[in-house]
Amino acid sequence: MMAPSIDTMAEELDTSITESTMALSVYLLATAFGPLIIGPVSEIYGRKSIFHITNIWFLVWNLVCGFAHSKGLLMAARLLAGFGASAVYSLGYGVLGDVWSAEQRGRSLSLYLLIPLTGSAVGPIVSGFIVKYSTWRWMFWSTAILQLTLDLSSLLFHESYAPLLLRRRAEELRSNTGGSRYHAAIEMREAGLSPPRKLSRSLSRPLRLLAFHPIIQMQAILEGIDYGLLYFALSSFSALHVAAYGESVEISGLHYIVICIGTVSGSQLCGPLMDYAYQRLSSNTGETQVPELRIPLLLPGALITPIGFLLYGWAAQYHLIWVVVDVGAALLSLGMQIFDTTLHAYVMDSYPEHVSSASAATQVLRSLLAFAFPLFSNSLYDSLGYGLGNSLLAFLSIGIALPATGILWRWGATLRGRQQSSY
Repeated sequence: MMAPSIDTMAEELDTSITESTMALSVYLLATAFGPLIIGPVSEIYGRKSIFHITNIWFLVWNLVCGFAHSKGLLMAARLLAGFGASAVYSLGYGVLGDVWSAEQRGRSLSLYLLIPLTGSAVGPIVSGFIVKYSTWRWMFWSTAILQLTLDLSSLLFHESYAPLLLRRRAEELRSNTGGSRYHAAIEMREAGLSPPRKLSRSLSRPLRLLAFHPIIQMQAILEGIDYGLLYFALSSFSALHVAAYGESVEISGLHYIVICIGTVSGSQLCGPLMDYAYQRLSSNTGETQVPELRIPLLLPGALITPIGFLLYGWAAQYHLIWVVVDVGAALLSLGMQIFDTTLHAYVMDSYPEHVSSASAATQVLRSLLAFAFPLFSNSLYDSLGYGLGNSLLAFLSIGIALPATGILWRWGATLRGRQQSSY
């Protein structure tokens, strides 16, 4: 949402463009580390209570961003707001894993991703008009108002984490009957562990998954590079239309509609196709609950993404009509969304009881690269131009995604079989 207002904020707060871009990216830095705490804690205390706490946290610090009069306060508030917002990366996928079965994984993901993906594209558009007709501060204040509405509606939510619900049910039965024979599976696994030990085990789980589980390592690398490349290319998307096509800031923000079209189309196509392919392959092979049956859908995403990079880059390089640039941007966001949605489903299938911790583990590298990559986009495009610059991104994307797809299809089950328990 901040992208169209970077120049205005830099002028008002007396910062460089790089420092203003840092204020945008530092939010992503928080989303790298926030899930490492939020995800595991939700597997102890439940999704609902943690969801309420993080929502209020985000609301408060987002308001502070709107009142910031120095670059230091703005960056600090953005960092802290990002910590609260990062709950969506672990709690969201955790709830999906709690509620929907593997056979419904694709459709649940497509429904879940519809709103945030639309918001990520609508945000810069709204921001452009806010900057034009008001002040950039209303970007944060309007978001806070919307967040307050969502916070109030979330009071109607119910707990979804099955192990916690079973623990509560067992405690209720023991209390009502006076007997001690009722125990949930999670209680038996944690028997003899002190509360600090339980907490330390949970908090260390994402890092243990990242350190010792090859499946998590591969997804973290793939999503990190994918997400970083997307932010790299799109951090200058609005500025390109202003500089090369002479558009105003608010009109340049309208081009983010094509990003919305690409990502939403990717998620909505990928979901039903994923479920269909999963069920078809399951019936053909006679195997069920095999995460590797998700892998074939990685291939179209891996192939579409570099095509989008090349079209976007060379159309911008030769100042072709803006429609061609936008088609390229839509294609690269379409391909990346198909690839990322499929990877998420694969990890959710691989870690059904610890979806939040697994999502937190993969989020670290993803957010770190999304934070770092845009900081170098201006330098790369200034040196190589959009054509060669995006060609480099295209070759990097396909050079990593295609071999990884083959490795997961051929050896994914073997890698999962050799890894340690996620407990």
